[in-house]
Amino acid sequence: MLYRSVLPRLVHDWATDDNYSHGFVVVPLAVYFAWQRRRQLAQATRSPSVIGLLIVVASIGVLGAGVLGSEFFLTRVSILGVLAGTVIFMAGWEHLAVLAFPIAFLLLMIPIPAIVFNQLAFPLQLVASRLGEAVLTTLGVPVLREGNVITLATTSLEVAEACSGIRSLISLLTVAIVYGYFLESRVWVRIVLALAAIPVAIVANGVRVAGTGLTAHYFGAEAAEGFFHSFSGFLVFLVAFLLLLIIHRLLGWSVPTRGRHATPRGAA
Repeated sequence: MLYRSVLPRLVHDWATDDNYSHGFVVVPLAVYFAWQRRRQLAQATRSPSVIGLLIVVASIGVLGAGVLGSEFFLTRVSILGVLAGTVIFMAGWEHLAVLAFPIAFLLLMIPIPAIVFNQLAFPLQLVASRLGEAVLTTLGVPVLREGNVITLATTSLEVAEACSGIRSLISLLTVAIVYGYFLESRVWVRIVLALAAIPVAIVANGVRVAGTGLTAHYFGAEAAEGFFHSFSGFLVFLVAFLLLLIIHRLLGWSVPTRGRHATPRGAA
């Protein structure tokens, strides 16, 4: 009842904001991760703690502050506090330790605050512009860059907020975490893969900007828009994922797993 207005708005954001459309996948995966831990939960010592109730009350306070301040991020992140506090209050800290990864994974379904998004978007626009300029210059295409605007001989391209790469970065980070969870048993490799998704996404987006510039230079500005622009986003994301696969393979070659089942696949 407390979240009757929060959850529908969150789902609405998944449906209308391409940056967070993966939210529809995050929740079922988190439920599956929790279900995988059913044996560990059954073996965990049940030791309810009143501290969990305090965490629930504090999280509801965060919800109230978010509602009063119209801060959607606070109202949504409080869901995780309520879940964690409920687990502690009903079952204890050992159960929370088992469910820590599924609950933390739910963070990926929550859009980051607008103020943080705006602080990240413009620097990423500049990085994508610089990378695009560097690639175009290397390929012999005359180009002049001013901020996030790339000027070619026949047209100008603006690396807008939608082209900052945040969308692909968040999506690739989610894919990297899920990929590492299912296909890698070593926790440190999972962490490396998740961290590697950040520079890979940034570089891939810069290459996409360069590809758009090349298309506009040789075939005209119209050719760089519409279908090509949308398809290039999908293609670059696919290339970025392949780079993650290569990084994973290189990590496997450099530091081979000592035992095939060194860590249970379902462990956090």
